[in-house]
Amino acid sequence: MIQLLKLFFVLFLATYVQAELRTFEKGVSYYNERGKKAIGLAIDPSFIDSAIKIFSEVSYQKEEALESKIFLLKSYYFKGKFGLNKKEEKKKIFNKGKVLGERLIQDFPESAGANYWYLVNLGSWAEQYGLIAAAREGTADLMLKYSTKIIKLDPVYANGGGYFLLGAAHFKAPRIPFILSWPDNNEAVKYLTLACEEGKSTPPQIVYLARSLYKKGEKNKAKELLNKLLLEERSETFLIEDLEQHQIAMKLLKKWT
Repeated sequence: MIQLLKLFFVLFLATYVQAELRTFEKGVSYYNERGKKAIGLAIDPSFIDSAIKIFSEVSYQKEEALESKIFLLKSYYFKGKFGLNKKEEKKKIFNKGKVLGERLIQDFPESAGANYWYLVNLGSWAEQYGLIAAAREGTADLMLKYSTKIIKLDPVYANGGGYFLLGAAHFKAPRIPFILSWPDNNEAVKYLTLACEEGKSTPPQIVYLARSLYKKGEKNKAKELLNKLLLEERSETFLIEDLEQHQIAMKLLKKWT
């Protein structure tokens, strides 16, 4: 009888795990379709909403949980960036990403993905909540700390994502004597260049590098980078994200003319 119960338990567990994996795969499918039916940057939110629902509900063993929660962080970011228009709604979704990311890097401190997507959501949170709230949270120093950590953990993650976040932090963070003295545009150029050289350069990396070069005074080089970017085909995987960067590039070139 005991052996029969053990066998029943093993079969039940195997069925449950397989069902969970199928659910996870369905969530990934919805995430990959996040730009489907979009008109310009106006997305059909049903795909990313379905991904968020699935990744919020699935429960796995420890390692599987990491991948699920990283996808949830990615989904929060995309939803907040492209699926919402009202500032208060954006604040709520990025706050969810920030809180989840803080928990995830505590549970998985050596995961480059957890650290990277935590910072992506944290940076978006800071943009929505403003300079004072970001200063209270020490956002700039957190960006410096964890982007440096990502580089040590996995310098090639997200095509040099650690270098990109570190360069972006140097570019965007305000330099405040005696309070925040480390931001340096020359360092921004250095790390953003490294990001572009680590794997395949991405449109956000190119746009940030162009902006930092223009700020440095290398205006022709900055324009050349953006013009080259606009000649490239947009990725099918990052269709909406790339479109946004192409639009930013066009606006910058018009402004710089």
